[in-house]
Amino acid sequence: MMLGSVVRRDPAMTVQQAKICKGCWQQMHMPVPLRGVLSLPFRAVGIRPSRMNPNTCTICESMFTTVMRARKVTIDATVMFADLRGYTTLSQALSADAISGLLDVFYDQCAGAIWEQDGLLNKTIGDAVMAVFNFPIKVPDHARRAVAAAREIQRHWSDGSSARATEFGVSEAALGIGIGIHSGELSFGEFGHTHRDLTAIGTVVNTASRAQTAAAAGQILMTQAVFERAGSDVASSGPKPYQLKGFDAPIELYSA
Repeated sequence: MMLGSVVRRDPAMTVQQAKICKGCWQQMHMPVPLRGVLSLPFRAVGIRPSRMNPNTCTICESMFTTVMRARKVTIDATVMFADLRGYTTLSQALSADAISGLLDVFYDQCAGAIWEQDGLLNKTIGDAVMAVFNFPIKVPDHARRAVAAAREIQRHWSDGSSARATEFGVSEAALGIGIGIHSGELSFGEFGHTHRDLTAIGTVVNTASRAQTAAAAGQILMTQAVFERAGSDVASSGPKPYQLKGFDAPIELYSA
């Protein structure tokens, strides 16, 4: 099964990990050990921490075909896209090693913030990451958690922006991150035949992606659905209409 791109570093460096798989425990009340001596027999048969969320396991990654006997499911979830601004320009000016190092830092900081909120780092797509909250670990406040993860990504990135700008010889504005978030019903499962990909699809995903495109460097844009679900955790001066690509009518987005 193809899982798409994932972060490359040891996830133990970026998030406090559970001792048993949260996904298996919630879905089947099955205590699958992820770490320690008890995990060794499981690792021997290929069951280990997932690369998309180290608090879940490889059973969760393949649960559609081996556990649920279904190829895809419909879930209520929150999707977040984060994109590294200026990547195309930088990739033309910097060495391959420098760009690889920059992406490593970007992926790692995003991963740590997403996993801390029990989100799934579903994909890394060039200079962007896609995360899903409320699957396979169920969290009723998934919209709030997505906003918290987005804020943590921006905070960590801002804290190191001056040092990175000096290291790569560019302005701080050239290394910003734009983030878009949307909540609602979507399909999650394996899609494709010759190339099978475990991912989320639907209008919720597309809207989150377009909101990210509209976000300026350092900005988090969320839809009304996220704003209403996140509740008191979100303070905003009010929504602004954005004409997003592929949408006939403007979409109102809030800045977190």
